[in-house]
Amino acid sequence: MPEPSPADVSLLPDAGPLITLAYARALDLLFKPGWQVMLVDMVLHEVTRSQTPTSQAIAAWAAEHALPVLPTRTFAHYRQASKAGASPRRSHLGELAIQETLNDFALAAMPRTGVFLFEDHKIARGSFLVPPCCRKVSTRAFLVYLEQKGLLDSAADVERRAIQAGRAFSRLRFPPE
Repeated sequence: MPEPSPADVSLLPDAGPLITLAYARALDLLFKPGWQVMLVDMVLHEVTRSQTPTSQAIAAWAAEHALPVLPTRTFAHYRQASKAGASPRRSHLGELAIQETLNDFALAAMPRTGVFLFEDHKIARGSFLVPPCCRKVSTRAFLVYLEQKGLLDSAADVERRAIQAGRAFSRLRFPPE
């Protein structure tokens, strides 16, 4: 199978990478590979629903770049349950919404390559499956990839800035070294 062109790849970051890069003031690194950056509605809601040190920065960044926000059944269900007064499940809904979107990419007449950017250790396990046309990549591996491609001077510097700004950055190494 030939390597897709950068324009045919969609990067779907989960909440963790968005928060880490916002702490490091490095959200624009997501554009460096030339892939289309997209957000799923549930993830955008997760990172902006409460006032946090990064919520306004992420919302402003997404608006400034007019990022496509992909609707999901996961978020529709969450909103419907919230409006009905139920206390809907809140944990891991962003990951479910991204997984839903990646499955939609795979089922399309012209499958789209999706790159799921994550920071949660549970996603690194083999039990969190993505379709064959998609990939899952940790924040740290993404930063190292950018450095290896000459698109970033130092992955360690971005990590250090996030930690110094107060982010408890994952120790996850995926793929394992």
